[in-house]
Amino acid sequence: MAPVDSADIPIMTDILNIQVAYSPGPEVVDRVQLSLPAGSTLGDALTASGLLQRHALGPMDGLVLGVWAKIRPLDHPLREGDRVEVYRPLRVDPKEARRQRYKKSR
Repeated sequence: MAPVDSADIPIMTDILNIQVAYSPGPEVVDRVQLSLPAGSTLGDALTASGLLQRHALGPMDGLVLGVWAKIRPLDHPLREGDRVEVYRPLRVDPKEARRQRYKKSR
């Protein structure tokens, strides 16, 4: 067996560095960088971010949340470097919005 170089072994830490993002409106994004203990969940990150209070988002269980554009439940465990996203409901169907923009541009 060949000797193992310690530089090739990933270092496991007890701290996760993650980002929580929410867009309250077009071209506006509120991002929060967090350091959380290993084993933290999506719900833990959302609570720690302060976004619920800052944007009056209401109860957590009524929100649609995700990690890297994939919808996940509140108890989803986080990994180092994850980006937690809070999604707001669409006000207009995207196809209808495209039609309206096309009509305006003609």
